[in-house]
Amino acid sequence: MTQITLNDLFSHKHNPYPFYAQLREQEPLARFTWGGGEMWLATTYEDVAAILKDPHFTLDRQKIEPMAGEQSPTGESTRRYAPLAGMQHLLNTDASDHTRLRALVSKAFTPRMIEQLRPRIQQITDELLDAVQSRGQMDLIADFAFPLPITVISDILGIPTRDRKPFRAWTQTIVQSQGATSGQEAAGMAAEEAFITYIKTLIAQKRVHPDNDLTSRLVQVEEKGDMLSENELISMIFLLITAGHETTVNLIGNGMLALLEHPEQMGLLRADPSLLSSATEELLRYTSPVTLSAPRWASEDVTLRGQVIRKGEMVRCALLAANIDPQQFPDPEVLDILRRENQHLAFGKGIHFCLGAPLARLEGQIAIGTLLRRLPHLRLAHDPEQLAWKEGGSLRNLVALPVTF
Repeated sequence: MTQITLNDLFSHKHNPYPFYAQLREQEPLARFTWGGGEMWLATTYEDVAAILKDPHFTLDRQKIEPMAGEQSPTGESTRRYAPLAGMQHLLNTDASDHTRLRALVSKAFTPRMIEQLRPRIQQITDELLDAVQSRGQMDLIADFAFPLPITVISDILGIPTRDRKPFRAWTQTIVQSQGATSGQEAAGMAAEEAFITYIKTLIAQKRVHPDNDLTSRLVQVEEKGDMLSENELISMIFLLITAGHETTVNLIGNGMLALLEHPEQMGLLRADPSLLSSATEELLRYTSPVTLSAPRWASEDVTLRGQVIRKGEMVRCALLAANIDPQQFPDPEVLDILRRENQHLAFGKGIHFCLGAPLARLEGQIAIGTLLRRLPHLRLAHDPEQLAWKEGGSLRNLVALPVTF
């Protein structure tokens, strides 16, 4: 059994490639132990894709251990989705339950609705850059990558303008409290309570006064007489804001860092904006905004790579490791925005493929394309080795990204 902790997994955020390459080569399906917990970690593309699609690995731990509730034995903060304790949502349901929820939500969260957001996302992007352009410098995370998706999701959900300031403050506190100090976690819990209370009020208002926004659509959506319950509405809105927001921030922040560290690729993209789509896919593969998948539990004994994963044992998938597997991607540690075969797993695979992927892609393309077009002299303000990464958690996220232009 490999004597590596989750802290070891999370301590290579600036340059995770050598660590995962070595782990994948030496023990592609590793069993980790720390404290009183154990888990399996899959690191090859083949195994990760198989596990993500395999119905014998469940996201609903209560199916295996009915008394488990929402407690996590992973060693990570158990609070990331603590407000959703006891609620069914897209990240803890399988098979028919998940299909039902996804069918209902997909009727409201449509590709057509997302594409119609393009002009508004462009407007928000330009406004954020207008606010900093005269300064000649900014923190690309705090001034741009963080506010862009939270403003977009506020528009989508129909959050009134008067409520945007506290709404953004709650979101920022919640996101920053993940894997943080006890004091920050306490602030995060208070923000979550206020946030959930606000969502309940918003849902009640939309029932009485529906509008042309996603919250109203989710309240009204119906499939064969079935509708979302209040708890399902709360959990869906919370996930859209937290899970969707974090991924997009990291796509923009990590993606721009990768381009700034590879000026030849940045120059190629700046010279030919038609490459934005393929560039975004390559940045998703290369930077993997989400490092580890959500925990899954074996619903029965499963044999993989000659090893038996016993019923009830937990499995995590190293998405970043899978996305740099040389068996799937030629020269995987090379950033190549012209890469053609790019079936990366940044958004997962199977029935749990990220529902918000089209929105994240659109925001990423607009954000990165506009930065390169409007800031031709964009460069890092500090050596990349001096950049700080947030501790813990399954995400690969920068604390700040100072740039000049």
